[in-house]
Amino acid sequence: ATAAGGFTYDPQGRRDPFVSLLQRGTDEETSAPTVRAPGLAGLGSSEVTLKGTLASRGGYVAILQGLDTKTYIVRPGEKLSDGTVRTITPDAVVILQRVKDPLSLDTQREVRKTLRQTEEAK
Repeated sequence: ATAAGGFTYDPQGRRDPFVSLLQRGTDEETSAPTVRAPGLAGLGSSEVTLKGTLASRGGYVAILQGLDTKTYIVRPGEKLSDGTVRTITPDAVVILQRVKDPLSLDTQREVRKTLRQTEEAK
């Protein structure tokens, strides 16, 4: 099928062979830089580091540090740009991350951030 002197591809339910697989999971239409939400909601799960946990009424809270060098006190259920804090234990936080890869069967995965323990020299 030609349109205006060129070729148009009709996928008929198949993958377009002319689209690169190296860009899986990204939207090509959103090539313009996006404005991030302020605070924790603008950070992804790969952009935060667990710095500590504290016992609180009814459970634990986590101290996360983002790439913006700010620290955030978070509780289970709080949102990040790509997921939600699921559970907090004395030495880890589990984030339920949304997967945006169209070729993946899973739409979510668990990301575990552990507290780095440093051994003291004796």
